[in-house]
Amino acid sequence: MPDSFPPDSVGLAVPEVHHFTEPLELSCGRRLASYELVVETYGELNAARSNAVLICHALSGNHHAAGFHSVDDAKPGWWDDYIGPGKPIDTRYFYVVCLNNLGGCHGSTGPRAINPETGMRWGKHFPPLRVRDWVLSQARLADRLGIEQWAAVIGGSLGGMNAMRWALEYPARVRHCVVIASALKLTAQNIAFNEIARRAIRSDPDFRDGDFAEHGVVPRNGLALARMVGHVTYLSHALMGQRFGRELRSGSFARGLEVPVEFKVESYLHYQGDKFAESFDANTYLLITKMLDYFDLAREYGDDPAAAFRTARARFLVVSFTSDWRFAPQRSEEIVQALVAANRDVAYACIDSDMGHDAFLLPNARYEKLLRTYMNRVAETC
Repeated sequence: MPDSFPPDSVGLAVPEVHHFTEPLELSCGRRLASYELVVETYGELNAARSNAVLICHALSGNHHAAGFHSVDDAKPGWWDDYIGPGKPIDTRYFYVVCLNNLGGCHGSTGPRAINPETGMRWGKHFPPLRVRDWVLSQARLADRLGIEQWAAVIGGSLGGMNAMRWALEYPARVRHCVVIASALKLTAQNIAFNEIARRAIRSDPDFRDGDFAEHGVVPRNGLALARMVGHVTYLSHALMGQRFGRELRSGSFARGLEVPVEFKVESYLHYQGDKFAESFDANTYLLITKMLDYFDLAREYGDDPAAAFRTARARFLVVSFTSDWRFAPQRSEEIVQALVAANRDVAYACIDSDMGHDAFLLPNARYEKLLRTYMNRVAETC
C-alpha cells in the first residue's frame, strides 16, 4: 500500500466485472439473458468462508464503498469512514463485498448498458426492477464468490430494504441483518418527493422521452433539479441552518446596487445538482426511485410485517437518527415492533444527530461505537 493512503484505509480498491450468462428471471415477468455486475471487495475470505459481509448501497450509491481508485483520488469510497482496518466493519476480520446493483449506472448492467438483442443502449427499455431482483443477482454473485452464508448483510435507506429482503428471501444465508435509516415501505410523502424528482427529469427537453443517449444529449437540468430536491430532503433543518443560515455568497441588499443576490445554500445546491448530473443516468434515476416506491416488505404476507419476519432466521440491528425526517425513527420502530412480534432477535438504537437522513453516511461517535460493538460480536461467530 502506498504511503499516501491512510493507515486505516483499505488502500487501492480495484473493481472487478462479473459476467453472468444464466438468464435472470425478473419480478416483472421479463428476463435478462445475461448481465454484468461491477464489484469491489476488501479484506480476505477466511478458510471457512464464514466472514463475508455484503454492503448494500442506496439510491445514488455504487460499488465503491471504501478505499481509493488511485493515489490521486481526492475522496475515498462513500462509506470509507466505516469500512477498513480498525474501523467498525473491520477488514482485518471481514471480507467485505459491495456491488453496483442491476439497473445502476456505474458499470453494472442497466439503462446505460448495451442490449445484446438490439446492439443499442437499453435506455428507457430496461426492464423495471424490484428489490428482490437485486437480491437474486446478489445471491448469484455470492455463489460465484463461494459464499454460502453472509456473516452480515448491511444497508442504509434503500440498502436497508435490500438487507431485509435478503433475510426473507434467503433466511439460511444471512446470520445478521443490519438495517439503517430505512422502512418497511415508503410513506406517501416519500413517494411524492420521488415523483417530483422524476417529473423534473421528464420535463427537461433533453430527456427526449428517455432516448437522450441516441440524440447525444443529457437532461442535465432535470437531473440537477431532481438531485437538488432530493438533497434538501436528506438534510435536516438544523444542519442547513448551521452550514448556511442566510449567508450570502454574492450580491448585496444595499439600495442602488443592481447586483444579483445568491445565498450560500443556493450555490451549494447548484453545485450538488450539477455534479450529480455529470455522473448519474436519468433512466437509472427513474428506475431506482420506482423500486423505492414499490417496495413493501409485507405485501405478500397479508400486509403483516410480523408474518414476513417469521420467515427470517437472522439476528437484526436496526438504527435510526433523530433528525432524519425522510426515513423517520418511527419507520425504524415499525420494523422493530414487527421483529419483536415475530419473536426475532433484534437490537435497536436511535442515534442523536442533526445530520438528517445523510447521517447514516457520516461520522458520528455514538453510531460508530454502536456499529463497532455489534460487528465485533458478528466477528466472534466467524
